Amino acid sequence: MALTHLIIGAGNMGGSLLSGWLRDGLVSRRNVAILDPRPGTEAVYAIERGAKHIRSADDIPKSVKVVLLAIKPQMFADLRGTIGERLPKGATLISIMAGITLADLQACAPQCEVIRAMPNTPASIGRGITGYVANEDVLPETLADAEALLGACGEVVRVETDALINAVTAISGSGPAYVFHLCEALASAGKAVGLAPETAAKLARQTVIGASALLDESESSPAALREAVTSPGGTTQAALDVLMGDDGMTQLMRRAAKAALERSRELSR
Repeated sequence: MALTHLIIGAGNMGGSLLSGWLRDGLVSRRNVAILDPRPGTEAVYAIERGAKHIRSADDIPKSVKVVLLAIKPQMFADLRGTIGERLPKGATLISIMAGITLADLQACAPQCEVIRAMPNTPASIGRGITGYVANEDVLPETLADAEALLGACGEVVRVETDALINAVTAISGSGPAYVFHLCEALASAGKAVGLAPETAAKLARQTVIGASALLDESESSPAALREAVTSPGGTTQAALDVLMGDDGMTQLMRRAAKAALERSRELSR
């Protein structure tokens, strides 16, 4: 069986995508090669069941058609020359590295069709969302195949410019951490108003989980769902007067997203 799909860097995110591909039947384990000296749990599971484990770029198979580049962006400078030389002509290179531009990727592998994507950590349970952008010369059938692979772990959206992937990173790529911190902050507030730490943590966690599930299942907008919880002059309104004030959550989230965007731009330089 030919090795058609290569994953370079099979940690948490690379492993999550691999797991989605196998679960959805998009590729067989025996068609997958994994280049990583210390692969993560999902990749090890696949290797034990037939995927090929390679430890050097020199061993990249010439039969490879799709390459998922999922290494840390700090590693790219040291590996780009070796990887670029070894990738077969006409292969599709899909990068999920933060901050590494389409131009950088195309310079690394001019013989490949290049796509840059940014998934997020809920991909590990099939509930992620991925934004992607592609070079103008990427064929429609290549885009369709890439969307299927990226969609194995959740929703997929395409953006028009490379610069907008930095914005995707700031919102959905980093976004799960914002939600987890909201849960932490809500638990901390619970303790501040007298609840036991364990009770505050449980109330906060389940509130975030339940509200997210309701948002997922409802056809209403977030604003409409918020309004449904809020009685004029009630307790929720008193809290929202603080959260929606001039220095409240909206402004704070904009500052946070801007900081993430600027850091993503720095990584692109």
